[in-house]
Amino acid sequence: MGKPTGFMEYQRCENKRRPPLERIRDWEDIYLPVEGEQRLQQGARCMNCGVPFCQAGVIFEGKQLGCPLHNLIPEWNDMLMDGNYGHALARLLKTNNFPEFTGRVCPAFCEQACTCGLYDEPITVHDNERSIIEYAFSHGMMKPRFTKNVSGKNVVVVGSGPAGLAVADQLNHRGHSVTVIEKHDRAGGILAYGIPNMKLPKELVQRRIDLMTDEGVTFVTGLDASDPAIAQRLIREFDAVVLCCGAEQPRDVGVDTTGVQGVYYAMDFLHAAVDRQQFGIKTNIPDAAGKQVVVIGTGNTASDCVATCIRQGCKSVIQLVRRGREDYLDPNGELPQDYAQEEAQAVFGEDPRVFRQSVAKLEADESGQLRGITTRDGQLYPCELLIAATGFSGCRADVCEAFGVKREKTVKTETGRYRTSIPHIFTAGDMHRGQSLVVHAIAEGRAAAIEVDRFLMGYTNLI
Repeated sequence: MGKPTGFMEYQRCENKRRPPLERIRDWEDIYLPVEGEQRLQQGARCMNCGVPFCQAGVIFEGKQLGCPLHNLIPEWNDMLMDGNYGHALARLLKTNNFPEFTGRVCPAFCEQACTCGLYDEPITVHDNERSIIEYAFSHGMMKPRFTKNVSGKNVVVVGSGPAGLAVADQLNHRGHSVTVIEKHDRAGGILAYGIPNMKLPKELVQRRIDLMTDEGVTFVTGLDASDPAIAQRLIREFDAVVLCCGAEQPRDVGVDTTGVQGVYYAMDFLHAAVDRQQFGIKTNIPDAAGKQVVVIGTGNTASDCVATCIRQGCKSVIQLVRRGREDYLDPNGELPQDYAQEEAQAVFGEDPRVFRQSVAKLEADESGQLRGITTRDGQLYPCELLIAATGFSGCRADVCEAFGVKREKTVKTETGRYRTSIPHIFTAGDMHRGQSLVVHAIAEGRAAAIEVDRFLMGYTNLI
């Protein structure tokens, strides 16, 4: 513990959001980072606890306690306090392949478990992590790393989301030849297409892809492995196959949408928005400009849809929440707002959430264009664009069928294992555990890489 009184001397100072009415005019990062001496002070607040719950990464009473990656948080906070970014980076990368992603989109289970937060505010672990990795990139510290030990084994990873990238990164640094297959035009999976640019700038995703390419990972885009011929070729030509295709089967909207135009699932809408805004690609899915929008759901994806619609210039937006308002109150009895709800409040004058509501019926005109929705209590809301952020029921069946692996909602494996019913085919991420978070996907990828390495080599030194 470099500064025993740090947590008493310094107050929590987290990265602040840009003013709502300013940030909705662009697609740039919504946060203003805290740097310099003030950032070092945030590292000094860490108490270096005898039992650091922040890095526990266990499930306790059904809830995540601490970092799923077991990040060595007190160690790199201590090094950050001293301004020793080199050593802080080394400790951070020991457990986390992609801090630039988790430092932006992770819900910070570490901070929820922080001992300092019992009587004061928790350490800004999330922001400190982002600061370390961005300092490293901007100061030329993130150089390609190569291993001298080449195994002669080749592995194909199907899917380039966070789980697939973690598997590839781990196995590549172990000395295996790794190829990543991606069905879309760009690598990155949900990082590239499912998270809006203002939360995760796409140049940062490409920056990581470029670094992995320099380190020897081969990326093949525009190749859909759900084609049985492609799948069988991959099975024949590679020593191991790792399926990391996510949980892409959306849950049903809950009402009959037959013949109605203007109803879309959240990930399809967000994907189209990223294609349009970031890559200049035309899409058949319309934007929200001038439309009255209803978003179903209350998670991060629903919020991303609300924020995206505001930036596209929607006429109005409401967010239907199935549960009651009381379920979302903080310990002080206040209703917290995330970045999207804060923006809606600033633009339209009220929080977009309507609690204890769900869609019972769609109202369309003679041409089939959506004009409104009726809720289960009979309330009619005008609506020209309905976006369902209702989550996912499991992985796609076609990929599993193409590779011949067993599935229920997710790919079947032994409990706690990653190998499928076919010995040299493995799985990880949402395809394995179901819909989850980026940090869980990275943890899954790292764990699966250990099992793949042991299968290929008879032992493993990965951790």
